[in-house]
Amino acid sequence: MSLESNKTLAGIGAILVAIPFLNLIGIILVLIAMNGLADYYHEDGIFRNALYGFIFGIIGAVAIIIVIMMLVIGVAFVSPVAAPFIGIGLFIVSLIVMYIFSLLGAIFYRNSFNILSQKTGEGMFETAGLILLIGAIIPIIGEVLKFIAWILAAVGFFSIKTPTTQVSAVAPPPPPQPPSAPPVAVPGEKKYCQYCGTENKIEALFCQKCGKQMIGQKET
Repeated sequence: MSLESNKTLAGIGAILVAIPFLNLIGIILVLIAMNGLADYYHEDGIFRNALYGFIFGIIGAVAIIIVIMMLVIGVAFVSPVAAPFIGIGLFIVSLIVMYIFSLLGAIFYRNSFNILSQKTGEGMFETAGLILLIGAIIPIIGEVLKFIAWILAAVGFFSIKTPTTQVSAVAPPPPPQPPSAPPVAVPGEKKYCQYCGTENKIEALFCQKCGKQMIGQKET
């Protein structure tokens, strides 16, 4: 895809990431566009870091699902007295797992945005990456910051400048001039040597009698 297509796809994907229940579709679109941008700018780090961020996010989500299943199964098979303690413990574990993987994912996303900012000259990506990292560090308010970060990233994607082909202003060289035709003798014209006065042909350069070079004089 062209640069224009990749930046449009990434911008739409970043907007979808900020919308609940559509974030998975959005991040897939962003990854596809990041791969295209990495090829365009010849920088694998753009896609590689974004992919790592996505993988850590998936691992965190899977880990939370596993912890929830353990919570349900554990509560069902333990005594009512111990169930609250097990539930609280598994809940804390799930929060820790989610926090760690969310933080790791944000770090890799920020690395990807920083590289993209250097390649495109668009500073909005650095701002988005920093806010995304801060949002991952702060547990509750961080969700709002993550929303803002992905909106800023979308603005950055749409703001990527497409280079235009510059036409050279140098004028083309003039066409070569055809060689000049040799002088044609006109009947009735005469040419005389300035040294000995001998009549010569009009096209002669040297006198046929004295052999000296003649000045181009002609008479009728």
